[in-house]
Amino acid sequence: MIIAAAPGRCGIVGNPTDIYGGSVISISTRERARCALAPSDCLRVSSSGESGIFTSPACLALRGGKLDIARAALQWFEIDPAEARFSLDISTDIPMQAGMAGSTAIVVTLVGALDRHYGWKLHPWAVAETARKIENRVMGVVCGFQDQHMAVFGGLNYMDFAGKQQLEQRDDEPLATVEPLAAFAPIPPLLTANTGVRHHSGTVHKSPRDRWLAGEQAVIDAYSRIAEIARLGKRSLLAGDWNTLGALMNENHEIVANLGGSGEANERLIRAARSAGAYGAKLAGAGGGGTILALCEDMERVSAALLEAGAAALTTPYPSSGLTITEN
Repeated sequence: MIIAAAPGRCGIVGNPTDIYGGSVISISTRERARCALAPSDCLRVSSSGESGIFTSPACLALRGGKLDIARAALQWFEIDPAEARFSLDISTDIPMQAGMAGSTAIVVTLVGALDRHYGWKLHPWAVAETARKIENRVMGVVCGFQDQHMAVFGGLNYMDFAGKQQLEQRDDEPLATVEPLAAFAPIPPLLTANTGVRHHSGTVHKSPRDRWLAGEQAVIDAYSRIAEIARLGKRSLLAGDWNTLGALMNENHEIVANLGGSGEANERLIRAARSAGAYGAKLAGAGGGGTILALCEDMERVSAALLEAGAAALTTPYPSSGLTITEN
């Protein structure tokens, strides 16, 4: 049996400029997605209580259910279900549609498990690029590159996506720069709060993306500043300067919110965190629901304020390992 596991992520500063060729600092979640690949007499797939037997390429057509992520991965690799003799059992601890890249982590585990099974020997950047192609080209998700690289590399990273703003993934494009910071920076005291409102990040990203593509100068300038915030945030993070990092998080969020990228539930929790003494609070990923991220040392006080404001769940991100693959 092959078991692949990968974390979700929380964007500290810089998001969503990974969709605009910008820079991001991100930290992995403790929660992980998993895919177990085991020998079987036919191609069997299970995920979150749904299961199916795939017998032909027609079975891989997307149907809007929980097995679609596996269908998309199998489609991308042109795997013929009639010839496949294994099962895929998908599970996850990462809240889904919560702005923590839970779906992407599942895609990465599928790529990792299939890569090990077939012996393709994809390098980490290729795994991340392939995962995004599956999401974008097969599943039709408008997405950047942060999620896939965090699921593959894990940890606490400064990432740069210069030259990738057209989202085309051409063969002559530069690969992402992934700079691990966990060995050099104090672990930031971070707390996430889930709004309980589900969202689809591809939908959230589409309108600002259209405005950026249309050349709206205010949008171009806004995302340029957010990318600069990530570059500045690297210095603050390495110095353990939470006051400055928190201020950068707040500025990052205000820019995104002014572009319509937040939501009432997000704003309520962000106000609660800041009022309780958080250095900074912002979206952990896409808005319109999902999860907010607070930088705070008084975890107990901020946690109480977030729960009182209606948070559905609280978690603490940590620079955990990226994609791992084990066999037994």
